[in-house]
Amino acid sequence: MLDANIKTQLKAYLEKITQPIEIVATLDTGAKSVELRELLQEIDGLSDKTSYREDADAQERKPSFQINRPGTDISVSFAGLPMGHEFTSLILALLQVGGHEIKLDAAVIEQIRNLPGDFVFETYFSLSCQNCPDVVQALNAMSVINPRIKHVAIDGALFQDEVQQRNIMSVPAVFLNGEMFHQGRASAEELLAKLDTGDNSARAEALNSKDEFDVLIVGGGPAGAAAAVYAARKGIRTGVLAERFGGQVLDTMSIENYISVVETNGPAFATALEQHVKTYDVDIMNLHRAKGIRREGKQVIVDVDGGAQLKAKSVILATGARWRELNVPGEQDYRNRGVAYCPHCDGPLFKGKDVAVVGGGNSGVEAAIDLAGLVKHVTLIEFGDTLRADQVLQSKLRSLPNVSIIMQAQTTEVLGDGTKVVGLNYLDRQTQEAKSLKLDGVFVQIGLVPNTEWLKGSDVGLSRHGEIEVDARGATSLAGVFAAGDVTTVPFKQIVIAAGEGAKAALSAFDYLIRSSAEVEEPVAEKVTA
Repeated sequence: MLDANIKTQLKAYLEKITQPIEIVATLDTGAKSVELRELLQEIDGLSDKTSYREDADAQERKPSFQINRPGTDISVSFAGLPMGHEFTSLILALLQVGGHEIKLDAAVIEQIRNLPGDFVFETYFSLSCQNCPDVVQALNAMSVINPRIKHVAIDGALFQDEVQQRNIMSVPAVFLNGEMFHQGRASAEELLAKLDTGDNSARAEALNSKDEFDVLIVGGGPAGAAAAVYAARKGIRTGVLAERFGGQVLDTMSIENYISVVETNGPAFATALEQHVKTYDVDIMNLHRAKGIRREGKQVIVDVDGGAQLKAKSVILATGARWRELNVPGEQDYRNRGVAYCPHCDGPLFKGKDVAVVGGGNSGVEAAIDLAGLVKHVTLIEFGDTLRADQVLQSKLRSLPNVSIIMQAQTTEVLGDGTKVVGLNYLDRQTQEAKSLKLDGVFVQIGLVPNTEWLKGSDVGLSRHGEIEVDARGATSLAGVFAAGDVTTVPFKQIVIAAGEGAKAALSAFDYLIRSSAEVEEPVAEKVTA
């Protein structure tokens, strides 16, 4: 099942195991069980610290398997074949159950270890989901650190009955003790924050105790990361406040246009950004959201959710953008219940069904092409009278037999039955006739909206589209405050442009610090002698 190259690499990884591990499979006679048996037996043959056996009653789901540390309660479980994006999750589970170091901050590990109570997590994933491995790996690691935490990662495509019974229409979907707990990407720190809510006051106190920053960067995407590196290299006190380090890049499937990097994916790129920033003396404050900004005398104050405040001599705003929503009735009611924004993540859950993609730009057309290989039929809905995607994408789309295109259509409502999406209403802009489509899912791909709601009412000027207005140096209308990346009025929302703008904003902030420092210094009069 594994080619020789992968086997060689996997064998090298398994040499890092320090404690014996036992792999216990629960199988039936199906084709997937046959594949899983072959995979697990191949893995077992690569290390003398692994053992393999089958137990028909070990788990309810078939095919599934457990990775156990004999003589302990430490165990990680998978239901299905963890290939595709989840193959890395399998390798990490083998290593971590086998005693290899878990790469989390010591404080986070201690907090996980001390969580009170018992937790049973179930995570539904799809093999094409680039967001799912973060959640699967985080919960697996937590279950190794604290055996009172149990976790099973479930391939939703193999267990469709469960997916339908629980109305799962978006992955990753995490259940805790049988109840919905979380949907979407999350790190161990984010999941821990949801579990250990008593830690919020301590987090706020920790922020309030921080000394004044020379440069405080709000946002941890490509613009924020570049700004942090450039600021830190100047030897000034630099901090990064981020809701999630990596930003929207974390939700990007493929990156093929970042100069010098031929091809990568969003999560890998985000990890590289964070590793680069951490090579410098930068105070990274992750999982915090800014809620206000103002100037008090010589300081800029950034208010943070939870009651904390951070002080800085200068600030760089790099909060990025997010997917634009339709803002029509039914969209929020059926979000993650048929309304989706990530075709790579959620597409496999709509296998054999009818879906619509709203948006005729590159993102929309690419989504329709991807979905056409999975679903029964795709209807692409475009507001204008022409598609805006690149011609090569349009040609590919029109060549697909299970795709329809509706032009000059304004989506007016997402329809549901109280549980899931059942259709969509739209207005034919040519005839002004109201029409409906019967659907199982709606994928929204209509561009970006800047993350600036928290700046409304502040002295930071915004355009009519909500973007931060900046000059050629990245300066905003508030003295000492700069901005960079997708959140600004700079055209062309691209990773490489955001990174360049972040570097420019940092250099501008440093220049501002030098000039403002010089302005407050009293000139020294030379002594004149007769």
